[in-house]
Amino acid sequence: MKRCLYRAEELEGEKAAALFRSLEVSDSLIDVMEHLRVVHLSLFACGSQLFLYYECLGTPVLPEVLLPEVSEQLAVWPGGEKGRHWVPMIDIFHYQEPVSAQHWERRSKEGKPYGRLARLKPEEAASYIYYHFQYQEERPGDGDKYGMIGLHENMLFFYAEQPATREPVPYEGKLKTRLRPDNWAEVMEPHFIKWEGASAGQELWRELEIVLEARVYAGKWGTRDA
Repeated sequence: MKRCLYRAEELEGEKAAALFRSLEVSDSLIDVMEHLRVVHLSLFACGSQLFLYYECLGTPVLPEVLLPEVSEQLAVWPGGEKGRHWVPMIDIFHYQEPVSAQHWERRSKEGKPYGRLARLKPEEAASYIYYHFQYQEERPGDGDKYGMIGLHENMLFFYAEQPATREPVPYEGKLKTRLRPDNWAEVMEPHFIKWEGASAGQELWRELEIVLEARVYAGKWGTRDA
């Protein structure tokens, strides 16, 4: 199984997020997901920016193949494949990683995806990644089973599900040390560029609007628009 995080930007004047909300796109998306063996797709928006999460049970697929309807409304990202509209975000932290489809199966249908966005000070990137790898490998399973953080440039996208799923991990972490700081929030704060005019509690991590969710349980496909 491959977990995928991507980022995109709407072209000026376009409303790709509105297109995603349409029932027609949702219906066609389910068919495509079933064919490509893609599950648990969630799309979030922040202004003109879009953040995408999905899971591939088989061969990883690109968002351009999965979501062809909106490509013309998205900006082209330079670098990588020519004409790409979605740029991959690097997995720099996860509470757990899937070891099998059975291990990763959701036990409850009540879980709802949520996303948050933060801006990392470029000069603090190495420190942030260092601390998070340390945390990930010293304390696997310490938070929501499906929680993970993706990085592109200095943007951090945190995907998780509520209510949080806490389960023992079926593997050991790569580190045997116990160096993760207990005052985690205090150590992390200097790494971020704060959001101006943010709501209380969102000065560092801004909550994202969920635009679309499509998922499958026990072989039955379904969708829910946000």
